[in-house]
Amino acid sequence: MSQKNETPVLVLSLLITAGLIAGGFWWFTRKNGFNLDGGSKPQPTTPSPITENQPDPGKVKGTTFKSVNNVPTGLFNYGGSTSWAPIRLRVDPVLQAARPEYRLRYVEPSSSAPGSGSGIQMLIDGRLAFAQSSRPVLDEELTRAKQRGFSLTQIPVAIDGLAVAVHPQMNIPGLTINQLRSIYTGKTTNWRQLGGPSIPIKAYSRRISDGGTVELFVQDILGGQSFAPQVEFVATTTQALQKVAGNPGSIYYASAPEVVPQCSIKPLPVGRTQGEYVAPYKEPLVLRSQCPATRNTLNIEAFQSGKYPITRNLFVVVKQNGQREQRAGEAYANFLMTEQGQELISQAGFVKIR
Repeated sequence: MSQKNETPVLVLSLLITAGLIAGGFWWFTRKNGFNLDGGSKPQPTTPSPITENQPDPGKVKGTTFKSVNNVPTGLFNYGGSTSWAPIRLRVDPVLQAARPEYRLRYVEPSSSAPGSGSGIQMLIDGRLAFAQSSRPVLDEELTRAKQRGFSLTQIPVAIDGLAVAVHPQMNIPGLTINQLRSIYTGKTTNWRQLGGPSIPIKAYSRRISDGGTVELFVQDILGGQSFAPQVEFVATTTQALQKVAGNPGSIYYASAPEVVPQCSIKPLPVGRTQGEYVAPYKEPLVLRSQCPATRNTLNIEAFQSGKYPITRNLFVVVKQNGQREQRAGEAYANFLMTEQGQELISQAGFVKIR
């Protein structure tokens, strides 16, 4: 064959070879996820599966107590926050009727007052299967649990807030967080300093060792400062509200569902800045003369949106040890996250978390 005739064949062979190489390179890049525009092409990712016992509070757990799976059988001790009392009274009888195989027993501490802190300590010590808390788990509690060989998980199941109670005749529009701090640290001692009548302020509180409500108040409102010497400590919210009802200059704070519906006191609006007060109750205010035929109810929208400035979550605290206690705590949280559980939480006077 002459060189003249060989030239087109050679060119055609080169073109075919180049095409095969280009096609192979294209296939390789697509197959291995490379992006010719730079770097590697992102691949679809599969979310890590949620393990059987891992709590997932953002996910709907079901509609009723009977729909909850992975529920252990037996008697389980639990305890903790006194703010949870209305939920326990409302939820537990219904839960026990629906799931008789899952039995609960509320246990109080033997040497201290019941509360979030004592409940979490009893959980760490192995005396409870799970705990109820009205404040987040503290770093030192996590450390103590780690020293025992396990971790703690807090699962939010409801929204609560702190409400301020004053005498029904106290005529002020509200208090700011700074003014509330000033009262309880002793800088403000007369209602005249806050635009009210010339009456000495008498502040009441439970002790900081009594539970999560006071711990939250000291941390978030007082900024870690100590109570003033003139603050009078009381044993229970019931006792404190009786004192507030009998003293025109008194003030007290507690979980909103314990304060807002009461007839003998006035729940006070609270604001982050002066003049921008948000009521913890649904307006208009129900007057003392109209109660108990009609009672004040929680300002649910303000609590859910965070517009009301002193809100918090209620938590189920679970021991992460892979044992029956962990399953019991996660089951309890899952019960409360069902539609039935959230509705019962609402009936107890708290705000649904979903």
